[in-house]
Amino acid sequence: MRQGGLAEAAAVAAAAFLLTAALTYPLVPKLDRVGRVNTDDGRFAIWNVAWVADALIVHPRTLFDANIYYPNRRTLAYSEANIGAGVIALPAWGFTANPYLAYNTVVVFAFVMAFAGAYYLVRYLTGSRQAAAVAGVLFAFCPFIFSRTAHIQLLMTFGLPFSMLAFHRLVDRPGPGRAILLGVVLWYQALSCAYYGIFAALMVGLGALWFAAARQLWTSMRYWTAIAMAAIVSIGLTLPFFLPYLEVQSEGFSRSLDDARDYSANIGAWLASSAWAHRWWLPYLDGFNETLFPGLIATGLGLAGAWATLARRTVSGVAAPLARDVAGYYVALAVLAGWSTFGPDAGLYTVLFNTVPVFAFLRAPARMGIVTTLALVVLAGAVLAPWLRNRLRPWPWAVALALLAVVELNAAPLTVLRAADPVPEAYRTLARLPRGAVAEFPYYYRRTDFPRHAEYMLGSTSHWMPLINGYSDYIPPEWRNTVLPLSSFPTREAFGILGRLNARYVVFHLRGYDRRNRERLLQRLQDYGQYLRVLVQDDDVWLYEIVGWPN
Repeated sequence: MRQGGLAEAAAVAAAAFLLTAALTYPLVPKLDRVGRVNTDDGRFAIWNVAWVADALIVHPRTLFDANIYYPNRRTLAYSEANIGAGVIALPAWGFTANPYLAYNTVVVFAFVMAFAGAYYLVRYLTGSRQAAAVAGVLFAFCPFIFSRTAHIQLLMTFGLPFSMLAFHRLVDRPGPGRAILLGVVLWYQALSCAYYGIFAALMVGLGALWFAAARQLWTSMRYWTAIAMAAIVSIGLTLPFFLPYLEVQSEGFSRSLDDARDYSANIGAWLASSAWAHRWWLPYLDGFNETLFPGLIATGLGLAGAWATLARRTVSGVAAPLARDVAGYYVALAVLAGWSTFGPDAGLYTVLFNTVPVFAFLRAPARMGIVTTLALVVLAGAVLAPWLRNRLRPWPWAVALALLAVVELNAAPLTVLRAADPVPEAYRTLARLPRGAVAEFPYYYRRTDFPRHAEYMLGSTSHWMPLINGYSDYIPPEWRNTVLPLSSFPTREAFGILGRLNARYVVFHLRGYDRRNRERLLQRLQDYGQYLRVLVQDDDVWLYEIVGWPN
């Protein structure tokens, strides 16, 4: 990269980081000690990133054999693997073994790269750095993102604009290098978020057909060879990481159209936002089940850009820089993605479900809303670029527009962040003990309480013992069958189950029991005391080793 390119990249990264620090406050000053521990999905995500980072350092060959649902294997594939996030977290985890720092560095990285991705995509398509800077704010900090801070994979949006950038470069000048780059970007997006990986592949697939028709490339061997090479690289690199999911699918893990209906958007979702500037109208919405509003500026400028380009109108006497076929593609993308968010009952998602095999792993059509937002941001660049180019001093105007976008999209302070709990002595002790399977109690047995096992998963990042507990998208049937009898441990039946699972240690979180159930637990611990050796009993987290088994 030339010196000017490096300077520009440094400026983009610095601006993106400062904006991230401001709009995610108080995250950056407390990277090592706060997280979304107010929700079980947040605890799961922190565990997930830490597990992947640790496995890649210590035991990469058993990456997918996560320490949950012991003795099951391939348990990382029961949910999103988040390998891309784990790779980013490697330095933070490797030097500190702090799960919060590891997770939060990925969050910051994701915001910074989303800004950079939108910036470089719009700059490439419009030739305007000023319009690109505004686009970076509109995409990276859109309301869709701030409602998903408990799901690390859904923050990894940067692969979408970078995939489109690589794709447009390939369309403009097909060649092996650009084909390989597109394949690699699609691969990394798939490893970072399966949803977005599938969305990016569909966007490229649609684009390949669209530009073949618009630019008369049907007979171009160079074009189709490059597209095929990108597909081969992407699929070839992704397949080894996808095989564990096929194994899990053979065990019965798949999604149905009925599952998708529960996670489809309604009209209200497209007006819902977590930004302070938008919250005042939420009470007036007739119900909403998602947060998909792209923002007033993105929507208004996006529609204006689409109209100006497709109608061949000038902006401030300057023609819109976006080619008509490019604008048409993003209009189609916005419409199709928005249509898909409404799920099976709207029709298009049903077609995709029945024709694209990997849709059997998906259950949330509403997440396609981020594609609509990206399309609107690109179209916004089409009207911003000529308008800013006609200003005497474009950068002050661009900065003012970017700051206006910041004001509109601001959701800080992020009150959903919580301080990390101190590591209990029981977990510190476990980290020094010989390896053995652990069962933690209360053992939540109601289906609605299954996510609460994520608390134990987060705690396991301090010792990495195999856990009989677990929480994921896929719940193994054999695990379901044991939750009720295990919930009353210690009993003869529960001892029998733990014996078959080769459990060695048990941990009790006394605060998880109400007064009556705690009294019953203490009585059972006394009754079965000969089979349990006390290791830690200093606070409300008690650790025992199983030293015998009732007949």
